[in-house]
Amino acid sequence: MRIALLTEGGFPIAESAEGGWCDRLTRGLPEHEFEMYALGAARREAPPEPLPARLSALRPSTPAAAVLHGRPRRRALLAYRALVRSLVEPGAAAGFGPALYALAEAGRGGGLPALLRSGAALRVLETAWQAPGAIGAAGSGAAVEPQVRDVLVAADLLAHHLRALSAPWYGAEPAAEGPVRERWWSAVRLPGQAAGPAGLASADICHAVGGGPAVLPGLLAKHFYGIPLIITEHGLHLRERARGYRDAPYRRPVRALLLTFFRLLAREGYRQAGLITPGSSYDQRWQIHCGADPATVRVVYEGTENADRPAAGAEPEIPTLVWTGPIEPHGGLETALRGLAELRETHATARLRVHGGAPAGAEAYRAHCAELVATLFPDEAEAVVFEEAGARLDAVYERGTVTVLSGTRGAPPRLLAEAMLSGRPVVATDVGAARELIGPTGLLVPAEDPRALAAACAALLADEERRARLGNAGRLRAQEMYAVEPAATAFRGLYLELVSGRPLPVAPLGAVAARRPFGRTAEAWVAASAAQPQPVAMAAGGGVAAKGERTAEGGPAGVGAAGQASVGLAEAERAASGWRLSTRLAELRVSAPRRERVRTAVPVGALVEEAGAG
Repeated sequence: MRIALLTEGGFPIAESAEGGWCDRLTRGLPEHEFEMYALGAARREAPPEPLPARLSALRPSTPAAAVLHGRPRRRALLAYRALVRSLVEPGAAAGFGPALYALAEAGRGGGLPALLRSGAALRVLETAWQAPGAIGAAGSGAAVEPQVRDVLVAADLLAHHLRALSAPWYGAEPAAEGPVRERWWSAVRLPGQAAGPAGLASADICHAVGGGPAVLPGLLAKHFYGIPLIITEHGLHLRERARGYRDAPYRRPVRALLLTFFRLLAREGYRQAGLITPGSSYDQRWQIHCGADPATVRVVYEGTENADRPAAGAEPEIPTLVWTGPIEPHGGLETALRGLAELRETHATARLRVHGGAPAGAEAYRAHCAELVATLFPDEAEAVVFEEAGARLDAVYERGTVTVLSGTRGAPPRLLAEAMLSGRPVVATDVGAARELIGPTGLLVPAEDPRALAAACAALLADEERRARLGNAGRLRAQEMYAVEPAATAFRGLYLELVSGRPLPVAPLGAVAARRPFGRTAEAWVAASAAQPQPVAMAAGGGVAAKGERTAEGGPAGVGAAGQASVGLAEAERAASGWRLSTRLAELRVSAPRRERVRTAVPVGALVEEAGAG
């Protein structure tokens, strides 16, 4: 099958880089062909050579320069007005999906980026905010009246998040009328037309790697071409956006508009996706709460290539805690520092090694933690050691006795898996997916409770046999859950399940049949098993003719008339199992020169007539 991987970031910046999740997925499924559609990649950026992660192509998102005029411009503005109205009026939220698809259809010829930043788009947003019933602020209480700067900022951010609508991946043809199963004009070609579809029209499955804007191309591919969509979220995009916009430097009307956009986009993505694969049962419950159908959600743990990494060696002589995570207010470093101060009352020589970096904007928090270290341990500079930037995590685990994860939002599942794979016992706060992933192989403590954290670490430091038992059990659990092979096997089955429910394209008479998800049909396998090892073709009389033989009519096997070959296939099927002729088109893969195959499609009516004449 041809899989279109949809990512929000550029390449190779995001998780699509060599060694990332996309790399593990493509290497684990070599039988499929993967193409990456990156929203952050521009045409001016030269792709790496050769393409990493076993990709066959990298599609940038830079739209063609164009300007909308006349009727397309009016259609686009009407769709944009309906989209903005669904974001600011609670009663109009149901119109988000139709407005999104109408806007995409109006801008398929190009010109949408300029329109979304034009004065007309600003007036649409300003009018929608001033309409009766519009909500300009999030939360309860009086609404904050939007200002001119809010209109400018919101329009620019909304145009940025809708950039997927302008990507050159959908073609410029208008959408066909009728249900999705009849929209296969883009997947077939008549004689003299271009040789096959381009962009997302040629994919068998769209796989969105993450939520948010990365889902938009998959939604449009399903709307335009009926291509099934699968969404993988190792961290919920909507949840992270909601947390991030709390501290964003925007006024409340802008934050309310953007959070509503992501909420409605997540709901539409979950509604249209054939399958959704969260990275934990914790995220699964969140997705169902946000509107996902429980029947479509399947938990697939993120595989890591470090599952076979050797465990950490002998413990250090000095009892040492290893803290990992981001150095930010929600990372829990302050709790770990205060917990160490409590622990040193019973283990005076205990130390803490800090491995992590301060994200952008969290420099003040790191300075606060440094001041706290000087306050808690004024005469003991060796009590807390900050690892150098770029230090290998496995080397840090090697120098520790117990691993500590004290964040208030829950550590990412893969970070928990890395800690468990080290073979050191884990003490983590009971938030997020920690209880599900660690299970009985570690100790869980309440968040922001330094005394409980110190008590758990003291219990492990006092019992060497317990540390070894929990460390080995955690390593085996992580190896079972986070190996690469189970994840690849799960997606192999999910791809087959998703594509099996896709309706087959029906080509007009005289047209070349559309490409299928699989390279060889069932008829080809049956014919190949009838005569080994020679390539075979069905003769007109119903027998199997080997390569080089001639049929009863005197022609070489496999290159006779279409009616003869098709009748031979029908006779063989009836002789073998007594099946009735199918109501679909009968196909035959006949032998041809090496690396060339000819497929002939004949209506069933012609088969019956020729069979009767024979």
